[in-house]
Amino acid sequence: MNIGYARVSTKSQEKDGNSLEAQEKALHESGCTVIYKDSYTGTKATRPEFDKLLDKLTEGDTLVVTKLDRFARSTIHGATIVQQLIDKGIRVNILNIGILDNTPSSKLMRNIFFAFSEYERDMIVERTQEGRAIAKTKAGYKEGRPKLFTQTQIDMALDLLRKHSYTQVAEMTKISKATLTREMRKRKASLSVAI
Repeated sequence: MNIGYARVSTKSQEKDGNSLEAQEKALHESGCTVIYKDSYTGTKATRPEFDKLLDKLTEGDTLVVTKLDRFARSTIHGATIVQQLIDKGIRVNILNIGILDNTPSSKLMRNIFFAFSEYERDMIVERTQEGRAIAKTKAGYKEGRPKLFTQTQIDMALDLLRKHSYTQVAEMTKISKATLTREMRKRKASLSVAI
């Protein structure tokens, strides 16, 4: 049986041709009847659907993925999984490379591809960190997304909670109930520390 695996690890991948939908389409076109999908896993090793897939595969099955970088996050991890699958009699078909097997040339090729995938990810991380470091040197830089409300607005909204419900204050101020609750907890914690 051909079993497919699709994964996106960032929101930007949804827009650059690596979307789950694009991967699913390619997997269906290659004959996959079952497709497992993971989303936004980043560099974390936790991929629940991939783990389920590995448990489901049996001898004679073919695991199909669209690209090598959808399969594994590091050279060692990818090479280990491919070898374990091949040893169990499971074929691995990377659509943009071909079927991986136990021949010396296939082993060499997959190790080179995994190494380049890992190198590319590492370079992206390095460039992102360099960009962030440069941005930090600029006046007025604040890490993270900008605050939607000033502390004065938050304080005024919290004062309104004396006479109004969280829902009413959220409607009046457009500050979410979650933010109001969090800020109220902070205020109570700071008051208890001050006492």
